[in-house]
Amino acid sequence: MDVKSTIAAQNYAAIRPATAPSVSPGGTEALRGLGTEFATFLQNGEETVKAGMTGQADAQALVQALAQTELAVETAVTIRNKVVEAYQEILRMPV
Repeated sequence: MDVKSTIAAQNYAAIRPATAPSVSPGGTEALRGLGTEFATFLQNGEETVKAGMTGQADAQALVQALAQTELAVETAVTIRNKVVEAYQEILRMPV
């Protein structure tokens, strides 16, 4: 091994951490909080539907809860689709 390749390897090892992806601790907590909010939202909608089926809630509240739940699920599916599309685009990139 000559000196040039050794220096190049050392420089690469020094620069490599700079190119590694950095994960901010707030990002994972934000996603976790978003998932928790989504689950809570769906549970609230389910409770409203149960109350409507037993006659404890009016029809307007039932329809409103169903519409809000449908919108939340559609939003979650759209976000998931965008993430999958981005992942597939990354896979198609030449190395």
